[in-house]
Amino acid sequence: MKIKLIFKRLILLAAMLCFVPGCAYGADKVYLDIDSPAWKQFVIAVPDFQNAVGKIGLPDNQAALFSDQLSNFLQITAFFNVVNKKAYLDDNKASNVSADEIRFADWLAIGAEYLVQGNFQQRGGDLILEGRLYDVVKAEVVVVKKYAGKAADGKTMLRKFAAEILLALTGDGSVFSTRIAFVMKKGKATDILSINYDGTGLIKEIESKTILMSPRWAPEARYLAFTSFEDGNPDFYVKDMSNAAVKKISSFRGINLPGSWSPDGRKVLVTLSKDGNEEIYLLDFGSKILQRLTDNYAIDVSPVWSPDGSKIAFVSNRSGSPQIYIMDGDGNNARRITFTGNYNTSPAWSPKGDRIAYESSVDGRFQIFTTSTDGENVKQLTFDSGEAKSPSWSPDGRYLSFSKSNGDKKKIYIMTASGLNVRLLYEGAGDCVSAAWSPRLKAD
Repeated sequence: MKIKLIFKRLILLAAMLCFVPGCAYGADKVYLDIDSPAWKQFVIAVPDFQNAVGKIGLPDNQAALFSDQLSNFLQITAFFNVVNKKAYLDDNKASNVSADEIRFADWLAIGAEYLVQGNFQQRGGDLILEGRLYDVVKAEVVVVKKYAGKAADGKTMLRKFAAEILLALTGDGSVFSTRIAFVMKKGKATDILSINYDGTGLIKEIESKTILMSPRWAPEARYLAFTSFEDGNPDFYVKDMSNAAVKKISSFRGINLPGSWSPDGRKVLVTLSKDGNEEIYLLDFGSKILQRLTDNYAIDVSPVWSPDGSKIAFVSNRSGSPQIYIMDGDGNNARRITFTGNYNTSPAWSPKGDRIAYESSVDGRFQIFTTSTDGENVKQLTFDSGEAKSPSWSPDGRYLSFSKSNGDKKKIYIMTASGLNVRLLYEGAGDCVSAAWSPRLKAD
């Protein structure tokens, strides 16, 4: 197949591609429905941090800056309602008193359920930061954490403390140790970038003067898979995240598109057109042995594993238009699950295992939907005048990342699992597409 024909084929397939990491997450995760009508945000007060060694050499607003940064981290989770500092009683503005001196009744009086007490010591380029979380109702400490490092690490320390607060109150703080990878188009070339959940720490993972596609995280974010035209053919590559080494994995003539990884990270689903038609295969990452899973006259693409590895969701046009199907892990017993809409693609399986997010064409524009695995209980999450595409779940199952455009360039956004609290994550110089949420990264 000539390169131009392959590229045209990829253009036709682009909307059918899955942009979601296929990783397994532990069954002991805590899943809270923050979009339930009965859900109530945690009301928390975050007074200015106190400088234990005075303000010599520090900006006058340093104490407030730490407080504001922590408040921002908490608010973007959608779990917290941070009390406005103007509501504080005069005696409650200080944060350096001992637990016995805290007047919890005063904090209750302004509606706070939880209270953060923070202090820091900064000398030269070194910083020590300590944070405490109190249950105001019970008048007891919940979390105590102390961090030491360079002054430039202050925001990282606060992010870690926010994760500890989230963990203590919800049972899972892993979202703060995740990254979202995506493709940024820059003319005819593309890069693959990644960014922290809170919108900081942008990293260029793969830089190219040609076309890059389909980033896919392996379990534990050990590898980042993608497709590249570096050698003229759409080949499947992997970046080893431990040493940044990039290796070509599959280069059959025609399309080589990585799907999701198996829960144990030993195998990866791929879409190949080496035999003239796009079919789904299972590739053993170690031995490179291929097992064909689909054998159909239609186009079968975008495979993604269920969290337990027993099922695979994929896209096929075997019914006449692209629709979402589910089959067993060995390729048997395929069944269609989407019947509303004539163009449904990009399946993303929730870490809970009970729902699949996807994109569907509505009045000529793609929007994000979710459905239960039996095809029932379909919910539309986005209602944009532009397009919303490529949904990808956070490892705690509480959020979705996606790309969106409203007549301008495409940007990366995050929303809760029911489509609320939409937040711009990244806007670049070019179009940003194909969001892929990483599993929880290993602790530093």
